[in-house]
Amino acid sequence: MLSVQRMTPFFTSQEDFRLRLVFAYQYLSILKEGEVYQFVPTEGKEIVINMKSLQVENLGEVFVFQRGSRFIRLPLYQLLLISDLHTHLTFIIEGKVKMEIDIPEVVLLEAIEIINRLEAENRLRMIDYALDNKNQLMFNELTEGL
Repeated sequence: MLSVQRMTPFFTSQEDFRLRLVFAYQYLSILKEGEVYQFVPTEGKEIVINMKSLQVENLGEVFVFQRGSRFIRLPLYQLLLISDLHTHLTFIIEGKVKMEIDIPEVVLLEAIEIINRLEAENRLRMIDYALDNKNQLMFNELTEGL
């Protein structure tokens, strides 16, 4: 498994709901088998994140890393799979962008009502389960607030 040693975007921009992270030399490096490979912007050089879904959009982008005369070419989707890149992206997103969620009060109240109803139905199912299994302790805990 690879680990991202350094990940600092050279340039960051937000257009509508997309966040673009552009990387340059020495702004991105990975650690593979104890050796550090530096990012080389010969092919792909940016990560585009959809801020509505929090998904990376350009998964086919190929990132190249170099150590001496050795190169590693990794598509972004593979880099996400075999490294801790998600952790670094989360940190960058939280630090750069304030995600504002504007939920109307009516929707919020409706959601609370649905959650309360589901919790009550689940409590009744758990009481039935306690009765079926003759679990007096569980039954007492579940019926205490009713």
